[in-house]
Amino acid sequence: MIYSSNYVLRSHFDGDLTPMNVTPLVLLPGMMCDQRLWQPQIKHLQGVCGPITVGDLTEATSMESIARQLLTSLPQQFALAGLSMGGIVALEMLRQAPERIERLALLDTNASAEQPQRQAKRVNEIALAHSGRLRELMIEEMKPHYLADDSREDQALLDLIVAMATDLGPHVFERQSLALRDRPDAVGLLASIDCPTLIICGEQDQLCPVAYHQLIHEQIRGSELHIIERCGHLSTLEQPHRVSNLMRSWLHY
Repeated sequence: MIYSSNYVLRSHFDGDLTPMNVTPLVLLPGMMCDQRLWQPQIKHLQGVCGPITVGDLTEATSMESIARQLLTSLPQQFALAGLSMGGIVALEMLRQAPERIERLALLDTNASAEQPQRQAKRVNEIALAHSGRLRELMIEEMKPHYLADDSREDQALLDLIVAMATDLGPHVFERQSLALRDRPDAVGLLASIDCPTLIICGEQDQLCPVAYHQLIHEQIRGSELHIIERCGHLSTLEQPHRVSNLMRSWLHY
C-alpha cells in the first residue's frame, strides 16, 4: 500500500493509541546528524512507547562494525527507526540480528550499494572536510540535495543542519563516508523482513528519491509506504508532525 500523508489520516498501522507500547525505541540519525535530527519525534513519542535511545553512528568505518557495536549495547528487543545512513545501518542490524527487532521504520534511505560514480567523489569530499571546508561542503550539498523547495528558506533549519555537522567534525565525516562508500547491498535482505515496517519518503527527496522507497516497499511483505508532500530528505525536521504521527501509529500496530 502506498499513501500520500497529506490525504491519509488513518493507516494500516492505526489502532487504539491509548495504551503505552513498552517496547524500547531506537532511533538512528543520518550522516553528520545527531539526536537533534529526531528531537521532534522524541518529544512527541515520549510516554507512548518504551525508553527512547538515539544510536551513535560515529565511531566505526563500516556498516557491519557500526551495527555490531550498537547491538552490543541495546536491549534484547526493540523497535528500530533509521533515516538515510541510519536506515542503512538499520538494515545491517536486521541482517545480523533479525530476531531482536520487533518493528522497523525506514525513512529517506537506500537499500542498494553505493554507485561507483558516487564512491569516486568520496575521496575529494573527505579531503575538503579535513582542509577546514566542512561547513562549506555541507551547505553546497544541503540546499540542492537535502531540502524541499519550501525548506530552503528556513534559516533556523539550515543553521541546525550545519551545526550538527560541524559539531561532529571532519573525522566523523571521514568515518561515515567510508562506511557509506563500502556498504553491502541490502536489497536481497528485504524479502526476508517480516516485522511491521513503515517506509517514509519526502516527495522532493533528491538524495534518496521515491523510486528507492518503492523498491523497498515492493520487497517487504506487508510494509507501508508514505510519501510526504512538500518534503525533502530530512523528513523528521521538514515535516515533523506528519512523521511523528505516522511513527506513533506504527508503534501501536
